[in-house]
Amino acid sequence: MTTLRIMRYALLSGAYDYGSIYTWKSWLGGWFLRVLSQVTFFALIGRLLNAEQQTWFLLVGNAVMLAAMEGVWALNMVGWERNAGTLPLLAASPTNPVLVLASRGVYLIGDGSVSALGAFFVLGPLFHLPMPWPRVLLVVPLTVLVGASAYCLGTFLGGVILAYRGVNNLVANVGLVSVMTLCGINVPLGAYPTPVAWISRCLPVTHGLIGVRDVLAGDLSAAAGQALAEAAVGLCWLALCLLTFRWFVERGRRNGSLEFAT
Repeated sequence: MTTLRIMRYALLSGAYDYGSIYTWKSWLGGWFLRVLSQVTFFALIGRLLNAEQQTWFLLVGNAVMLAAMEGVWALNMVGWERNAGTLPLLAASPTNPVLVLASRGVYLIGDGSVSALGAFFVLGPLFHLPMPWPRVLLVVPLTVLVGASAYCLGTFLGGVILAYRGVNNLVANVGLVSVMTLCGINVPLGAYPTPVAWISRCLPVTHGLIGVRDVLAGDLSAAAGQALAEAAVGLCWLALCLLTFRWFVERGRRNGSLEFAT
């Protein structure tokens, strides 16, 4: 019960922070307009190539990527807590810091999923993407699964940033760009060398995105298998996070990197 109470308060804290950033008007007119423009940009590359299949490939990949992008941003939780001066207090508390940090940013999964699905269902018809009803509704849980899986990776990377403060920007950029580049967003996995393709299957998004494309193609059994693989990848990153986060905290205590001051 104590664990659930901590998770509840951490989640509410994150929700209140998010509510202070956006109103529904600023979210629609600012953030959502921005992500629509981003997905449209990539889809128009396919249109420029006069290739309908390529247009749909880019549209679906970049729409689903929005859920993963916000999930990976969970790594910023450490920086936000450090800048607020609460990270040392959190590390000194009897509660495992990963429990608080992971719960506090759950809203990123929701926001990323809504952004991704909004872009998918708004832009799909505009680019004549086949969206067979009601099968297309299976895209919703797959997109949420992608966001959750990427969130597990982002939480793990947050621990790395916690222990190695000087690599904040490097970890953030490499983590996000690796997912965007290797997971079949804009380039089919078959175009990569075999070792790179295998690495991509250890990252979030890859299996979930293949599952979304399988749903649109009507291969539901293959989509179910990809959903299970995506869940397994997310759980592996979560397990790695739980195993290493305490060590990262202890290292930060020893070298003083938990403090706000450099």
